[in-house]
Amino acid sequence: MNLEQLKVLGLTGGQVKVYSAILNTGLSSLNSIHEKTGLERRAIYDIINKLIEKGLVSYTVEKGKRAYACSPPSKLKEEANKRIEELRGFQKLIPSIEETYNTAKPKISIEVFRGMEGIKAIFEDMLNYKENYFIGGGYYIIDLLPNYWPQYNKRRIESGVKWYSLGRYETKNRKLPEKRLFWVKYLPEEFSGSPSVVFIFGDKIVNVLWGDEWFAFMVQSREIADNYKKYHKYLWEHVAKEK
Repeated sequence: MNLEQLKVLGLTGGQVKVYSAILNTGLSSLNSIHEKTGLERRAIYDIINKLIEKGLVSYTVEKGKRAYACSPPSKLKEEANKRIEELRGFQKLIPSIEETYNTAKPKISIEVFRGMEGIKAIFEDMLNYKENYFIGGGYYIIDLLPNYWPQYNKRRIESGVKWYSLGRYETKNRKLPEKRLFWVKYLPEEFSGSPSVVFIFGDKIVNVLWGDEWFAFMVQSREIADNYKKYHKYLWEHVAKEK
């Protein structure tokens, strides 16, 4: 029987091994526990004392030697219920922790992402926001992550996440895949340059460089994000064209 889950009650790996050895043997000597666990005798002795303190193990003395047995399983139930009550108490504390976190959090934070998994993390985060905006899009994800893109786009559509992309001039004749909840306009040729894209969603602005090494940095600021959204709106309405 695998008793690793006893660790949720605060037992260490060694305590689980010793408890399991005693449970499966019944009345157990120090020697039999040593044989079953392979732990050093000194360690076993210390562990047993801890288990006795927790009320999970008891002992009898026969001919001057101790023999150990597990306490009735009702003690485990008692410990489990105690943990459940502690967790309920902790859950009540979470809103206060969140409030303190949000109050103490800096108004502007910066985070760096590198490599494929870093870029994926950004795209997954965008699914938490109903509107995503892009400046300088080249649809690099479709080419560079061909296995990830179809299932990601399916989840995006199912979540009702809208994309508004200001694409690069040189991509305007490209045939795009599924465009549900996906609107595209194209910037003039003068806006073309390196394969760098700006993502805007919620209070976050991400600059992504699809180069030899995928790299992105995220700025989290409501004020800056709102300014970028105004910039996107102006380009969308006055500069970009549908073709």
